[in-house]
Amino acid sequence: MIKNILVTGAGGYVGSVLVPKLLLAGYTVKALDWFLYGEHVFDEIKDQSNLVKIKGDVRNQEIIEELMVGVDAVIHLACISNDPSYELNPELSKTINYDAFLPLVDIAKKNSVERFIFASSSSVYGVKEDPNVTEELSLEPLTDYSRYKVLCEEYLLKQQSEEFTVLILRPATVCGYSPRLRLDLTVNILTTHAICNNKILVFGGDQKRPNIHIDDIADLYVESLNYSKEKIAGKIFNCGYENHTVLEIANMVKKVAGKDDTTLEVQDSNDKRSYSISSEKIKKELGFSPRRDISQAIEDLKKAFENGLVKDALSNPNYYNIKTMLAANIK
Repeated sequence: MIKNILVTGAGGYVGSVLVPKLLLAGYTVKALDWFLYGEHVFDEIKDQSNLVKIKGDVRNQEIIEELMVGVDAVIHLACISNDPSYELNPELSKTINYDAFLPLVDIAKKNSVERFIFASSSSVYGVKEDPNVTEELSLEPLTDYSRYKVLCEEYLLKQQSEEFTVLILRPATVCGYSPRLRLDLTVNILTTHAICNNKILVFGGDQKRPNIHIDDIADLYVESLNYSKEKIAGKIFNCGYENHTVLEIANMVKKVAGKDDTTLEVQDSNDKRSYSISSEKIKKELGFSPRRDISQAIEDLKKAFENGLVKDALSNPNYYNIKTMLAANIK
């Protein structure tokens, strides 16, 4: 029976939403993160007896060896997220996103961990002409960030065994409010500008961007602990659902978070990359469908602003990965 969970990257954008859900579901959680963006993300759950918060580096194998004892499942979220953040320091990013991954998997397997859930990315497909991008299509990663996601997937799948169940999820871009809020993601930043500037600026607009609400992806990670081994062992699933153009998203933002006089301006862009993914497989095989949509994510962000949960949105570096990494001079 799966009871004790290790979450890496637990203090991140998704992790800080996931950990409270795991605790609510009755799991004991070891939450590992270097908390670059602050430890306040767990303020509301800091007194939970089933939570062990560890400030540490996923690259530190001694810490991993110690934490892995007694763990039933690993949910691996830790990474330098997205292409711009990765490219800020490619060598550092490789040590976190790939080099640390291999021993993490090995140590988990050695310690008889039952289940290993890996947060990959839908960016592994690259840009496809086919609008119905399924898990069976070839992987054509365009950046080091996505290339190392592919290599991690390949390594993890080789470790699948009767005793060690591995599952790979390829989320679309996540959107919505989190205690460790990111405002460098399409839906979130467009909403921020609508609220703070009363103006939405779109570059290009025809590019498609798949999205998933942050509560839905967190719920999926929790549910992945309950699926039977036969349904998920060695499997890969897309999880995205909403393939909208950036302009369509901007119009949603204007409708939900904008005022009557909020303006929407479209400018040319050299970045014509367009992504869309199919999530029919996960719906068919696991019965998973999202319960929320982009409009709900926008509404959640709007309420967070109204309730004073977002401070200095346009200038606070904690909301922007690159700004925080530059300020911290991480190595």
